[in-house]
Formats: sequence, C-alpha cells, structure tokens
Amino acid sequence: MEIPDRAGVMILGSCNLFPGALLPLFIFEPRYRTMLADSLAGNRLFCIAMQQPTSERESPCRIAGLGLVRASVQNENGTSHLVLLGLTRVRLGKLIQSKPYRQHHIEAISSEESDSLAAEALAERTLDLVEQRLRMVDRLPSALLQPLVPSAPPDGTVEVGECLRALRSIECLGARADLIASLLIGDPEPRQVLLETLDVEERLRMLNRFLSAAIVRARKDPTP
Repeated sequence: MEIPDRAGVMILGSCNLFPGALLPLFIFEPRYRTMLADSLAGNRLFCIAMQQPTSERESPCRIAGLGLVRASVQNENGTSHLVLLGLTRVRLGKLIQSKPYRQHHIEAISSEESDSLAAEALAERTLDLVEQRLRMVDRLPSALLQPLVPSAPPDGTVEVGECLRALRSIECLGARADLIASLLIGDPEPRQVLLETLDVEERLRMLNRFLSAAIVRARKDPTP
C-alpha cells in the first residue's frame, strides 16, 4: 500500500498503535467523527499519536502509528466502533490544519532490522519471558490474541503453546517485538518508548526489560 505524505491524527492520552497490531476504537468526538468520515471516503488511513505526557496542552508525540480502518460500524447517534490495523511507524511533520481535526505531513519510518547473534539471543530471551508471563494467566482470551492467532474463535481461549508457536513463525524480529509489545506491555509510556526505538536489537533489549518488570509486578500482585 502506498503511504500518503499527509494524514489525520488522533491524539490519545494512553494509547499507541504498533505495526501489525489491531486497535479497537470508539469514535464519539465531533472532530474525530469528521476525520473518520473523510478517511472512509478516501484511503481509510489516519494516525494514532500519544499525547506528550509532559505537555499540558494537546501535543502529540512525534513518532506515531499509521493505521488502516479494517472495519467500521456507525451507530444511530453518530458515534462509531471501528478496528484499526497498524501499518507502519510515521514521523509527524508540519501541522497542515488544526480544524476540524489535526492533519500533519507524515514520513514513514523503516525499522532497522538486525540478524546479529545478539539480536537472536535477545529474541529467544523475549520468548522465554513471554511464556513466563502467559503462564501466569489462567485463561488467554482469543479476542485479545486475535492478531497473533487469527484462527482462534472470538469467544474462546488460546493455549500458551499455540501463542508461542505463532510468535516463532514471525521471522522478522522487529515485527515480532512489535506484536509482543502491543499484546503484553500495558503501560502507555513504555509502549511509546518501544514505538520510538527503531534499532531492533535495542528494542528487544528494552522489551525484555519491560517484560521482566511486568512479571515481577504480577508475582507481587497476581490480581488480573
């Protein structure tokens, strides 16, 4: 798919969009209803950017995710439920318009892949941590893991082994790291750090650090 040089931008306080991830959204603000309508009438694309935590006024982080509207259902009151598929990281450039919704120039960012032995070792460690984390959960809802195991029934559960096999089948280490981050890293600020980390070896290293911390927290407080 051709990436445009401009796109609408939705700014969210605690949300990020990784390449390959699915993001359900509820659209209710008038400006974003307009943006969605324009998107559906055009290329079905818009960006998700996290609000800069240190800024008191609306200000997006400069590295965002460009998403494709996979499905959209409009409700009678004008709101919509949709599912967005992450396509690529983008760098937000000059603000083109602020009303009725923000539109920025965008530049697609390629991930810097690595086939080094260090990256392979880090990727294996990531899978070990993923297995530890998943085995701390009694039931793995297939709805949550749909991007990873598309064949799973939407109202069922998924085995840990099936998840791990699906992850191993993703040969691109950067894509694998992105999917794991989207599924298992809940805090938005660490997720943004991972989104902004282009070097795959460094991204894996940081992902392992965040997963280890999540496991420690879960052991101290096993409440879901």
